[in-house]
Amino acid sequence: MAEHVYIEDIAKHEGDEVTLRGWLYNRRSSKKLHFLQVRDGTGIIQAVVSIGDTPDLFEPAGACGQESSIEVTGTVSRDERSAIGYELHVTGLTVLQNVEGYPITPKSHGDAFLMDHRHLWVRSRRQHAILRIRATLARAIRDYFDTRGFVLFDSPILTPAACEGTTTLFELDYFDTKAYLTQSGQLYQEVGALAFGKTYCFGPTFRAEKSKTRRHLQEFWMVEPEVAYMDLEGDMDLAEDFLVEIVSRVLETHRDELEGVLERDVSALERVQKPFPRIHYDDAVKEILAIRDETEDPELKANLEIDWGTDFGAAHETELTKRYDRPIVVHHFPSAIKAFYMKKDPASPKHALAMDVLAPEGYGEVVGGGQREDDLAKVEAGIAAHDLPREAFEWYLDLRRYGSVPHAGFGLGLERTVAWICGLHHVRETIPFARTLDRLKP
Repeated sequence: MAEHVYIEDIAKHEGDEVTLRGWLYNRRSSKKLHFLQVRDGTGIIQAVVSIGDTPDLFEPAGACGQESSIEVTGTVSRDERSAIGYELHVTGLTVLQNVEGYPITPKSHGDAFLMDHRHLWVRSRRQHAILRIRATLARAIRDYFDTRGFVLFDSPILTPAACEGTTTLFELDYFDTKAYLTQSGQLYQEVGALAFGKTYCFGPTFRAEKSKTRRHLQEFWMVEPEVAYMDLEGDMDLAEDFLVEIVSRVLETHRDELEGVLERDVSALERVQKPFPRIHYDDAVKEILAIRDETEDPELKANLEIDWGTDFGAAHETELTKRYDRPIVVHHFPSAIKAFYMKKDPASPKHALAMDVLAPEGYGEVVGGGQREDDLAKVEAGIAAHDLPREAFEWYLDLRRYGSVPHAGFGLGLERTVAWICGLHHVRETIPFARTLDRLKP
């Protein structure tokens, strides 16, 4: 019996008779030949059925519908015209299920239809490339921290209080007590950092804000490192090094899919190199206002209006990053727009020791973080100022009572990063099953 192999390993079997187990991705036919595009989850290969060589297989092969599950046996032959360099000359075919009426055909479908059939859409070549890149990116993220002495310290998904107020949290009943789906694992990473020195968590987080923009999901994955005895400068260094490493890893592994399947301009990714420009918030506001004054587009001019002390919107981030050829770091945001735990700059208390990394090409913030307030009295004052329930944070205040030190960290959203790397318009394609304001299934 021919050895079962995966398409990704086909080059090791040139001249051998092998068996592939997969599905019919597509087919084109003539009177004497069927060209079966067979996928097995690791790749797609052309399998050629000839009426002259295998007359008994010709009719069954021609009767198979799209996504029929099949086992194909044949000889591996080199073919320079093939995207993977090889094709299969079929000697045997077993049809496990002949599919009729597969909903997603090679014709064009609308976004809503495809999202309704997401459980099938993920089989397509484009979605396959995106989700494989996501998997590689997730592995690169873990490898980066695991090989640099960080301890994986899982933060809970169910929390008793909000990090930044309750308006963007999903509330649920937890045995007659209010609980929330986490919007960040950061507070618990501060526990980890003061116990282990440097930790990270990597898991799902949730936001209940009613946003329909292309950058937002209600459920998304975030990696959040935290390091004891680290200041804002060290935090920016870490974020910069981290981004350069993980983007490089994806380029090294998936250049062919990025260019050939997603039609991504990889030169933009190749420019993700240190150092990143670092821009003080005050200077960033001046740059945005200068861009506003220069443009003759009235709509853009209106969208670029900004007063000192307000956060950036999508238009501000997009136009600001157009001035640079790589990600930029904006730091020292106004303390009034940052969370209660963010440390104020001792030299200028109206500024927080906070930073965002903005990706180029209009993808906006991919990293947000900064130095945490380590003084007990100031954290207590921050909790009161934000009208948060003190009793829910007594454990957090213990971190300032017993061995408090300067510490810092950040969060990186996986889906926004995948969208940026893949050059996607909308984040809904970056996760197997997107949860948006109007979508809870499949």
